Amino acid sequence: MMILKKNALTMRKTLVTLVAAAGLLAAAPALAAGGAQHPRSGGFSFEGPFGTFDQGQLQRGYKVYREVCSACHSMNLMHFRNLGEAGGPFYDPHAASPAENRYVKALAAELQVPDIDTETGEAIMRDATPADRFPSPYPNATAAAAGNGGAAPPDLSVMAKARHDGANYIYSLLSGYQPAPAGLQVRPGQNYNPYMAGDMTPFWTGPGHAPVGGFIAMAAPLAAGQVTYDDGSPETVDQYSKDVAAFIAWASDPRATERKQAGFGVMIFLFLFAGLTYLSYRRIWKGVAH
Repeated sequence: MMILKKNALTMRKTLVTLVAAAGLLAAAPALAAGGAQHPRSGGFSFEGPFGTFDQGQLQRGYKVYREVCSACHSMNLMHFRNLGEAGGPFYDPHAASPAENRYVKALAAELQVPDIDTETGEAIMRDATPADRFPSPYPNATAAAAGNGGAAPPDLSVMAKARHDGANYIYSLLSGYQPAPAGLQVRPGQNYNPYMAGDMTPFWTGPGHAPVGGFIAMAAPLAAGQVTYDDGSPETVDQYSKDVAAFIAWASDPRATERKQAGFGVMIFLFLFAGLTYLSYRRIWKGVAH
């Protein structure tokens, strides 16, 4: 009898502890300071199980990346030939291969990449080819940090995969810069952005709670009219942000459309297979008591 009472007491204490812990966890978000504003929707065509990339938008996004973002950010996992692959921004069904794509060849030739002279062994610069990676703006991470106030710009190859709600986050961040609220002490070299995660409490001197958002070393990189579009699309910060976010999302997962199409085909197969299996079951066991 004493053992049963002790066990009941132990279980009661354990239950109380678990309830208290659950209460603390539930209260944690309400007590925690900081955070970031939820990303806005960019209304991207590639969202959802049946979504596909808009080739025109990818082409505009590449132009924004090349003329603006590539000055600081690398895309070390991307080769020029990737631009001409199926689903890519410059895919041409008439090209023998992505490497033979005339648009890709022209885009690559616009840039110089480092190489070694095969005869002298000296470092040289030459025109890029479809087989080359996108050139990096800095020779190494140390140089990148030194050129940006100690904060090395991140590589954008898989940035849409590395951030929650990737494309919408990138779009919101790029188009969401705004003046710091009155009462927020902004440190030198830092910029306020409500979509950047952070805790503004230590730097807040105004009334009430500190605003959401955080500091980011990158100043607003886009301005209206900064990049010229040939297709007549609006040359606004909002449009630039959407287009380059779409391009980065594609670069992060160039096979996304193919995977969706393959997955849809697999689902149809499984549905038909399940139907055939059920009909076979009914036929084989027909008239047999279960």
